[in-house]
Amino acid sequence: MHLIFEEDGHFKAGSILSETDATAQVEAASGKRSKIKTANILLRFATPAPAEVMAEAETLTAELDADFLWEAAGTEEFGFEQLAQEYYGHAPRPAESVALLLKLHTSPIYFHKKGKGRYRPAPAETLAAAKAGLEKKRLAAERQAHLAAELAAFRLPPEYTSLIPRILIAPDKNTLEYKALEDAATATGLSQLRLIERCGAIPSTLDFHLATFLLEYFPRGTGFAPVTEPLDPPELPKSNVRAFSMDDAATTEIDDALSVEWRGDGSVRVGIHIAAPALGIAPGSEFDKVARERLSTVYYPGNKITMLPEALIHHYTLGETHDCPALSLYVDVASDLRVLGTETKLEMVHIADNLRHETLEVQFNDDTLRNPGVPDYPYRRELEWLRDFAAVLEAGRGKADNVDRVDYNFKLDGERISIVPRKRGSPIDKVVSELMIFANAHWGGWLAEKRVPGIYRAQANGKTRMTTSPDPHVGLGVDQYAWSSSPLRRYVDLVNQRQLISIVQGADPVYPPRSEQLFSTVRDFELAYDAYNEFQRRLERYWMLRWLIQENVNEVTANVIREDLVRFDNLPMVTRAPSVMGIAPGSKVRLAISSIDLLDIGFHAEYLETVALPPDSAAVVP
Repeated sequence: MHLIFEEDGHFKAGSILSETDATAQVEAASGKRSKIKTANILLRFATPAPAEVMAEAETLTAELDADFLWEAAGTEEFGFEQLAQEYYGHAPRPAESVALLLKLHTSPIYFHKKGKGRYRPAPAETLAAAKAGLEKKRLAAERQAHLAAELAAFRLPPEYTSLIPRILIAPDKNTLEYKALEDAATATGLSQLRLIERCGAIPSTLDFHLATFLLEYFPRGTGFAPVTEPLDPPELPKSNVRAFSMDDAATTEIDDALSVEWRGDGSVRVGIHIAAPALGIAPGSEFDKVARERLSTVYYPGNKITMLPEALIHHYTLGETHDCPALSLYVDVASDLRVLGTETKLEMVHIADNLRHETLEVQFNDDTLRNPGVPDYPYRRELEWLRDFAAVLEAGRGKADNVDRVDYNFKLDGERISIVPRKRGSPIDKVVSELMIFANAHWGGWLAEKRVPGIYRAQANGKTRMTTSPDPHVGLGVDQYAWSSSPLRRYVDLVNQRQLISIVQGADPVYPPRSEQLFSTVRDFELAYDAYNEFQRRLERYWMLRWLIQENVNEVTANVIREDLVRFDNLPMVTRAPSVMGIAPGSKVRLAISSIDLLDIGFHAEYLETVALPPDSAAVVP
């Protein structure tokens, strides 16, 4: 005796070897033997052989029409043999019964399974909805296949124009556009990014990198909602100093300015004046929400994304010829450059001049400091004295001049890039950096002394972190360091300024001890600041590669830092060059540059020769 039985959702044919009331020992056509429950037996027959029945049933199934069967089945539950009898008009042969069983089983939208071999026709409205769903899926599959074919042929369907770069960075993987892209990438053997590039959808690699960053960190765009003009700060006492700032020509957020008052006893009072937007940005206000969301100005070659709206920046920037609200730190300095005392004030300060690096550095530099015969220039006496005072402050921190370090300015003129070296530690840099370090360290100590919470930047074991504890900053050589000197550009500085103003005014701090707002600001700022800096580094690297192409540079010299890490001469580029492995650190090598890829922002650097070994090196030149 042969049988058809159901096992694991599949229909199988075999022969009965033995049987009890509850089970049967069965041998399948493949020769495999198994024990099945009697309840799982759907059909018994003597002839023909099981394999023959299944083969014929497969053929007959293809001839059956599900719509006709559904019409013929009525509305009540039925057994497959019953419908086979009605459909064929005679006692069905085993192959006919199995054919109809297979058709019922593979037509779930027409027939709902109710038990072993038993089914019920789907209600008409349910079937209609299911058919519509299937048709929709069919059309979607056709559309997906068409899109995939177009992409595989390196033609960009119009649907993708508005999806780039989102479909590459943060895609909705359930869309047929993404599925088609995935299919096409598999078919072509390319990554999705490279496939989109081959389709001509990335005409500007620069725009692509910028759009990728904005998509993640500025999904609503970089513009600001319309804002009302900020309120003027409360009436403040007016200082009698005339202050000046020192920034590059592109700076609009002028946070800091300096003043120098000569005393009759030979002492000097130095004023460090910081813009005071905290006076007009109330915690929780619309202005504050904007600043809290962005957390910092984003800088990158050729442009920036400001933390605050232009109207607010204009209202509080330390613009020349204006009286500006400022948080001032006055430092009294003896004739031998010892610090005698300090005083913090909230006041209106007259900004006499905004000096610009491009002009000032020609007049105020290491060479002019050593040459008293150079022509006079504005604030010469003040600047030369400040340079001497800055050197004392630097020495007091236990830090030496970084005379051999070079910074680079990236300047764009349309599509042309110039990368201009600028010696770090110039007199301008020294004056500004040392006085800002002094202010940030002093105010950080003042917050700690008054037990007013603040946000500090600490460093130990080479790792820098933001914290609400006044921990040392080993790299700067100070006991604590609270960023407070750039409140127009960094939200942390704005927060600290609020706390400092509360001390000056004798009021309760805006952020009390263990403030959750303070903790969340630290957490969010550190993440955002790291991301913004990484974007700036990435775009600088991009423009360095553009410069290599622009200047047709295919060979460079570099210094080996360690292992395969090298630093280029004349560019702020640090990269890996595996072919320099084994060459002594400190060696100067010549490298061949090839395979520049502006999309990956990568290239290949190949060792050519060693130009110079480090002093006292016993390394062997390869």
